[in-house]
Amino acid sequence: MTFDYDLFVIGAGSGGLAAAKRAASYGAKVAIAENDLVGGTCVIRGCVPKKLMVYGSHFPALFEDAAGYGWQVGKAELNWEHFITSIDKEVRRLSQLHISFLEKAGVELIPGRAILVDPHTVEVGDGLRPTVGHRKITADKILIAVGGRPAKPDLPGMEYGITSNEIFHLKAQPKHIAIIGAGYIGTEFACIMRGLGSQVTQITRGDKILKGFDDDIRTEIQEGMTNHGIRIIQNTVVTAVEQVPEGLKISISGETQEPIIADVFLVATGRTPNVDGLGLEKAGIDVVESSVEGPGYSTTNAIAVNEYSQTSQPNIFAVGDVTDRINLTPVAIGEGRAFADSEFGSKRREFSHQTVPTAVFSNPEASTVGLTEAEARAKLGDAVTIYRTKFRPMYHSFTGKQERTMMKLVVDGNTDKVLGAHMVGENAAEIIQGVAIAVKMGATKKDFDATVGIHPSSAEEFVTMR
Repeated sequence: MTFDYDLFVIGAGSGGLAAAKRAASYGAKVAIAENDLVGGTCVIRGCVPKKLMVYGSHFPALFEDAAGYGWQVGKAELNWEHFITSIDKEVRRLSQLHISFLEKAGVELIPGRAILVDPHTVEVGDGLRPTVGHRKITADKILIAVGGRPAKPDLPGMEYGITSNEIFHLKAQPKHIAIIGAGYIGTEFACIMRGLGSQVTQITRGDKILKGFDDDIRTEIQEGMTNHGIRIIQNTVVTAVEQVPEGLKISISGETQEPIIADVFLVATGRTPNVDGLGLEKAGIDVVESSVEGPGYSTTNAIAVNEYSQTSQPNIFAVGDVTDRINLTPVAIGEGRAFADSEFGSKRREFSHQTVPTAVFSNPEASTVGLTEAEARAKLGDAVTIYRTKFRPMYHSFTGKQERTMMKLVVDGNTDKVLGAHMVGENAAEIIQGVAIAVKMGATKKDFDATVGIHPSSAEEFVTMR
């Protein structure tokens, strides 16, 4: 059978872009469909604009720190409109850059929403007018890379809440923002908005933020956030939201019963794969169920894939956040490239989801790679050895601030192999990126000890812990 394309990619986000360009480099005829700006969540409404906001949120503290070093800094004031507009311009510049990369790679970009008709056919249109401008396209292989979207619990008044999609487009800076959710998205935006000068209240169902991270990371970040003036309400759930003359009234149930009044309410309770309306059932693609416990939460579906990102339909594949694997941009890129190498480059390989480093761009910042202490003890019991250090960074010698850095190594006492590395403190992501190479290679604690530290630096503590 003759097809229009060797590969048709649905979704021009990180995973889809990586796969399309890599497949085209092997000589495949490739097209990619996207009904939004090219770049996906990361470029448009995720890590890129978020990190720009992180940078912006650090300046007030830097102005304060400068005084300790003898600098006289005048009154500082944020021009919110300039800030938000600059971020939007950069997002659009990067989106256009990705379009040019597709052109250079020989990948055809088809604007519109693509849905599956059968295992080898997609229909592309504008998604708004079902009978206008649609075209059917056939492909030997199809890759689904449509990502995910923010999920809101089904509770009264949730329509008044914004998500991480809308926070980049607020017309004015919130005086008081309330946040429901204590994962990395809710935590990062709590720190961003506090750094920019807003009053922040974060509501979490548990006693600690960042469930799933090492307990020392969770404790250190939570203490740091509290010290920076963020109000964290623990063991509490939101029951309803309503508009009142003062703003938004957020009713809660838990240790603190008094409602919260805020002018912006951010819902950061997780994300769900974009599987709705894709036509998965028409193509015979299986999904797997997942759910979040708690009032108002519902079961969601993700596309089931094997180790080669192959779905239950042999010629259809899926990568990135639309699957039930690790939801990180570099992971989606790695999955996309591994798929292209396997299917078009005669280099069949799996993408390893083991020992994936990640960061939380909170204040204080954190980064981690490998096993947490709890995970290691569950596997090895008392054979686990922990090395930990906590100190005040040299930078703060003159600032008067009581900021702390924590570093931790999780080691297999039987083999001396470093199983995990964790850090809370300034430049944690930059430092752990290098440490991740050693952990991925299977370095031992003796290897760390034999490495000469760079002095004076915080990073040297990873090779001097005893």
